[in-house]
Amino acid sequence: MFKLSPISIYIHIPWCLKKCGYCDFYSYVSKEIIPEKKYIDNLLKDLEKDLLLIEKRKINTIFIGGGTPSLLNKESIKKLIYGIKERAFVSHKAEISIEANPKTLEFQRFVDYKNAGINRFSLGIQTFHTHLLKKIERTYDSQEAINIIKETKKIIHNLNLDLMYGLPNQRLEDALLDLQYAIRYNPSHISWYQFTIEPNTSFYAQKPKLPNDDMIFKILIQGEKLLKKSGYKKYEISSYSKKNYECQHNLNYWNFGDYIGIGCGAHGKITQKNGKMIRTIKNKNINDFLNGNYLSSRNVISQKDKIFEYFMNVFRLYKPVFKKHFREKTNLNEIVIEKSIQKAIQSGFLINKINYWNTTKKGKNFLNLLLEIFLK
Repeated sequence: MFKLSPISIYIHIPWCLKKCGYCDFYSYVSKEIIPEKKYIDNLLKDLEKDLLLIEKRKINTIFIGGGTPSLLNKESIKKLIYGIKERAFVSHKAEISIEANPKTLEFQRFVDYKNAGINRFSLGIQTFHTHLLKKIERTYDSQEAINIIKETKKIIHNLNLDLMYGLPNQRLEDALLDLQYAIRYNPSHISWYQFTIEPNTSFYAQKPKLPNDDMIFKILIQGEKLLKKSGYKKYEISSYSKKNYECQHNLNYWNFGDYIGIGCGAHGKITQKNGKMIRTIKNKNINDFLNGNYLSSRNVISQKDKIFEYFMNVFRLYKPVFKKHFREKTNLNEIVIEKSIQKAIQSGFLINKINYWNTTKKGKNFLNLLLEIFLK
């Protein structure tokens, strides 16, 4: 019988104070009072329907993302966490994370979130330079960002800081100074990723001037040296952590684990005992969702998509990809990807060993080209 592992829950909170010009995540700008109570009630009903698909599998991680989840008050977060634990088998060691915006939090709310069961905070800092924050349309300044880190550190140790490099008109010294600021406050985890402009954003319609590729490469090389020297290990393309503080929720994604997605626009991937994988997508229309119409689509993932999605995730990690893991997570034999593997090896992207594959330095540097082989 196909082996089923523990599962994660992703919860989408769709409201924001302002839609940033580069953001392509699904969100609403909050101009009125948020219908928190009604949304939480519907989130829990949405969860109940998806729990029927997982047959009492243990929940190892919960991630509340958005949007801006920290807009919610303490009663809403408490009701949400307690409601999940009443309905699902949540591990007593579960990592429970919430994303937060420096503009929406105050110290007492941190305490209330922690008391409700949140044990990991992820602060969307992006940069400590006020002039760059303005360029990317964030709603706070550098001092507010610093203050929020100091306050959060008083009550919780498991803290991630989100930072971006390659911002409009950003210099090498700007990017390195961002890392130096972050390191000074000793977070357990730093997510440091390149600023990109996605379709369907206002920045895509009117593109700002970004640093050239040579500058991006210099920032990446020097930034990674600084992070390594400061005790942060790179375990994924854009993730750096202190020992034993890797993000367990994201590791589940990158290891092609299963997850329930609840809330407006949330995606889920749930493997059945027969090995079939179901992709769920929830309704993006907030009014429909609040009226109980949760599901937008539910489909079985094709073999082709399953293979591509598997490698799209596991190749992000800085560790070998074991062939046994491929078989367990996809319910496929590696013979179905033999031609793709050989092409990746011939291109210098992969090394083939008896029990595992490993990406070369070239493979990591040209990850999109490597993934194209498996897409075809």
